[in-house]
Amino acid sequence: MAINWFPGHMHKARKEIAEIMPQVDVIIEILDARIPFSSENPLVPKLRGDTPVLKVLNKSDLADPIQTARWLEHLEQERGITAIAITQHDPKGIKDLLNVISDMVPHRVSQDKQLRALICGIPNVGKSTTINILADRIIAKTGNEAGVTKAQQRIRLDNNIVLHDTPGFLWPKLEPQDCGYRLAITGGIKDTVTEKEDIAYYLIEYLMEYYPQLLMDRFQFDEMPQQPIDVMDLIAKNRACMRKGGIADLYKVSEIVINEYRGGVFGPITLETVELGLAAKVIMEEKEAEREANKEKEEELKKKKRRRR
Repeated sequence: MAINWFPGHMHKARKEIAEIMPQVDVIIEILDARIPFSSENPLVPKLRGDTPVLKVLNKSDLADPIQTARWLEHLEQERGITAIAITQHDPKGIKDLLNVISDMVPHRVSQDKQLRALICGIPNVGKSTTINILADRIIAKTGNEAGVTKAQQRIRLDNNIVLHDTPGFLWPKLEPQDCGYRLAITGGIKDTVTEKEDIAYYLIEYLMEYYPQLLMDRFQFDEMPQQPIDVMDLIAKNRACMRKGGIADLYKVSEIVINEYRGGVFGPITLETVELGLAAKVIMEEKEAEREANKEKEEELKKKKRRRR
């Protein structure tokens, strides 16, 4: 996968979150309902301790409702986790989050103390729009690209809640590879650092397996081709994306497929089932364990060299 993107502000964001985490009563984590695992903030489970977390599955109108229900059930199995699905087209549903937050820490409310909440989320997950709706005013800059929020903010809300906003950021490394693809498809990674043909190929391959009828209906196939590249060729013919000599313009085809997916034109589609998320988590943990083991080996080698001196 041709993604060469390492967020320069990752270290700063990690430091800011580590400093503020012990001071907050609730963590609000905005997730993309289409990729609940891949869009998770990697620092939350490491730094939260016993702090309760509200996992908000945003853009649920674009996700498969059956899969969203399964994700909500799965997420709430973890102690201290409350999960809820929202859509940015329902401001009332977003405003109701204030009551959910208050219910999560009733001891703070009963003592009439200021409730401190930390809100976090990867780029382009809808965090800024959510903040603006919660605050009833334009607080955070919004945009349809990754990396809009640049600095930490403190925002006073109703229900005696103070909201700490953090810069959006991604995984330290885009792995497992499937997570990187899913983030790229949904717009969590800037388009300028991805190869659209590669991303579209992955998306088409996924749709062929999990949502074949929606793919066929959208591009008016009589029958499903055998390979993703054959699907791209057929789309090129159906959408007049042909170059001279009858060669398919795969870049144009890729733009169509990705933009129509992001716009929900295919219908509600989830790119990550609970099972796929769990499989990705296992791979991620194995890679982390491998890195830690390599670090220990390196440290041991350094110690041996020092002893020889």
